[in-house]
Amino acid sequence: SVRPDFSILIYPVISLSDSLMHKGSRDNLLGTDTSAARVILYSADRQVGTETPPAFLVHASDDKAVPVGNSVAYYQALVRNKVIAEMHVYQQGGHGFGLNNKTTQDQWSERLRNWLQANKWLP
Repeated sequence: SVRPDFSILIYPVISLSDSLMHKGSRDNLLGTDTSAARVILYSADRQVGTETPPAFLVHASDDKAVPVGNSVAYYQALVRNKVIAEMHVYQQGGHGFGLNNKTTQDQWSERLRNWLQANKWLP
């Protein structure tokens, strides 16, 4: 199967709707003049179904580049469709903190490893 077993999404652009979009991503993907139908079609939170791969999401509340609402909307869509999902939202960290969010002692990569092991994707 070409379907991924899971996805790991770190401060992802999920929605192309006006309230959540990352303007550059939407403009580059759909152009500057697009229809509401295309926005829905290319918004991952609007396309979740029971066959959507499980997801691990990480975001920071103070991300000014990609609103945290993107991760929240996707997580909620996954839960509604009974898809395995785990989300970690940090109070601070902004966008692009990578593997080392210096604003917390918590390491999301350790949480990811635990999630992968708990779901038998990693020994």
